[in-house]
Amino acid sequence: SLGSMSPDERRERGPQINGLRDRIAAAIAEKKAALEAAELDAKLAAERVDLSLPAPPRRRGSIHPTMQVMDEMIAVFAEMGFSVAEGPDIETDFNNFTALNFPPKHPAREMHDTFFLPEDANGERKVLRTHTSPVQVRVMHRVNEKLPGWIANGQEPPIRVIVPGRTFRKDSDQTHTPMFHQIEGLVIDKAIHMGHLKWTLETFLSRYFETPDVVTRFRPHHFPFTEPSAEMDVQCDRSGGEVKIGQGTDWLEILGCGMVHPNVLRNVGLDPDVWQGFAFGCGVDRLGVLKYGMPDLRDMFASDVRWLEHYGFSPYATPSPATGLS
Repeated sequence: SLGSMSPDERRERGPQINGLRDRIAAAIAEKKAALEAAELDAKLAAERVDLSLPAPPRRRGSIHPTMQVMDEMIAVFAEMGFSVAEGPDIETDFNNFTALNFPPKHPAREMHDTFFLPEDANGERKVLRTHTSPVQVRVMHRVNEKLPGWIANGQEPPIRVIVPGRTFRKDSDQTHTPMFHQIEGLVIDKAIHMGHLKWTLETFLSRYFETPDVVTRFRPHHFPFTEPSAEMDVQCDRSGGEVKIGQGTDWLEILGCGMVHPNVLRNVGLDPDVWQGFAFGCGVDRLGVLKYGMPDLRDMFASDVRWLEHYGFSPYATPSPATGLS
């Protein structure tokens, strides 16, 4: 060993011993690499995939009925020249109530009807929007604040938009849920009247339910943001435990509508002597239940995979006027 050698011998033998050590280490590393390569080749040979075999089936997801129905409705209105506008779920009191002509003591402003958020630093209490109508205000009202690109901002008339989105109310039963989806329509132009509204809605319902035999009627109603206001019913057959649109002698409320109230136009800076318009709103989930025969509206939000497998739609079933809606 080097320890038993004299200094002169260590100087002579040291490089020889170190060289031998390096050669042995290199030989071991080379042999190890060869053994690892042989082991890998053996594994690859044992795990070889036969590309000629059919691939195992994969479970494919489905489109939720709410999203399918919303796409169907958007496709119909797009064919009629409407564009889509969006807004935030959390709204100001002005956009959700005041600008839409809700009086200060209106029941919709009460805690038992509306979800209020805690006061912010400015003492303002925002709300979870109770309808998609605040986007109407955003579309008509130009503001000087910088908004994200997806949020609707003021447009110059004429205006023709639809507003799909989520809304929130303190309500829960077989036909109501605390969160639901709504689609709103707004048209602003010169010399707009109820005849335009009637044609638009009848055309939409006929295309959506895919039947030319849709019979409708208007009943006088009251909404703070429209005057005159109406609820639209559709003729149907309720026998046999299901609703068939375009048949029978029964009537079913389908949506609310009316001519935009002059106060709403003034609140967003439009002259009601020059511009008129109509607005309408309906529940997306409810129209889905009516079209596809779902027994309980609440099932749409129950997160039941079995229900979704039964009522869901293929991802390739994209609604369009050319290929059909459903």
